[in-house]
Amino acid sequence: MLLIACPWCGERDETEFHYGGQAHVAYPADPEALTDAEWAAYVFVRDNPKGPFAERWCHAAGCRRWFNVIRHTVTHDILAVYRPGEPGPVLSESQGGA
Repeated sequence: MLLIACPWCGERDETEFHYGGQAHVAYPADPEALTDAEWAAYVFVRDNPKGPFAERWCHAAGCRRWFNVIRHTVTHDILAVYRPGEPGPVLSESQGGA
């Protein structure tokens, strides 16, 4: 079971949250100009790293706000939590960063 620290409400059980996929995926500047293949890639293709991964989470049973989490995909350790619009943290090598 994960404990996730909502930036507004503090640490809560993972059952209060909904996973929202990969963080920092920019919406296309001109979506109507995309081909079907480009649109499909935007909608369905995501990174799948072994290690730290930026994800979006929503505190569905609490404040209902979205935020970003850096979670290690092998150990499930939460390495960082930050609000949308804030820069992502720089991870040390010991945390799995570059």
